[in-house]
Amino acid sequence: MTPASGFDTARFERLRRERSLVLGAPLTHSATTGSTNDDALAAARAGAPHGATFVADHQSAGRGRRGRTWLAPAGECLLFSVVLKLPFELESLPILSLVAGLSTRAALAHHLESQPGRPGAMGAPGVGVKWPNDVWVRDAKIAGVLVEAQMNGDTLACVVVGIGVNVAVQHFPNTLGTPATSLSLEGGTAAREELLADVLLGLERRVHALLRGGMAGLLEELRAHDVLAGRRVRIETVTGTATGIDEEGRLCVRVADGTVVPVRAGTVELLP
Repeated sequence: MTPASGFDTARFERLRRERSLVLGAPLTHSATTGSTNDDALAAARAGAPHGATFVADHQSAGRGRRGRTWLAPAGECLLFSVVLKLPFELESLPILSLVAGLSTRAALAHHLESQPGRPGAMGAPGVGVKWPNDVWVRDAKIAGVLVEAQMNGDTLACVVVGIGVNVAVQHFPNTLGTPATSLSLEGGTAAREELLADVLLGLERRVHALLRGGMAGLLEELRAHDVLAGRRVRIETVTGTATGIDEEGRLCVRVADGTVVPVRAGTVELLP
């Protein structure tokens, strides 16, 4: 797929209205910015409402989790951040990363299912959520999530969810460290405006489910698309077999003595 030179805000607004979305308005589009998360955080401090969304064709200082650089060729990725002003607890931030990952996974799976030759019953094969904040197709990263909080003293004032999706990227540098892929390389096509509307719709629904019933209502979906389950992993000092994700959003790892250790945060290394 060849991306348009710029994001079509009018088209997105039509899609947003058709889906009756709260998220996605007001929308700010920039050809180039430092970081959409920084834009959203600054706007939130200045009074931007719940649902305000910031999209960029290119980020000069895009970042991922733990300050890692997010590399994205101009116009070939969906790069956006959305302001959420809802009654979250600070402890829910890791869970929100997983919720955003599920929403992105579902949108990507939908567009991959629609391609000729792909099964469409239970989800495109190999599209899953990699704890704590990525979406993978097989063993290659196609999207990443960065959730950041804005505090007002000891109170959580708002949350910004930033998502980057490789849409039309054809080549990735060898220096990434993790294999990467894109919707285009996997045989899928989607305009960035449509993909954004799909992700926001999924995010809106799952966030409200989280607020109504906690993580319990999303665990079945999460466990069905957990790409680490059953695999040997190392997270910092914990090595063993991933056995799933619990209700607090922690990755559970069965270590050598049979004990299951819940890991709240860390970088996952896949082992043979």
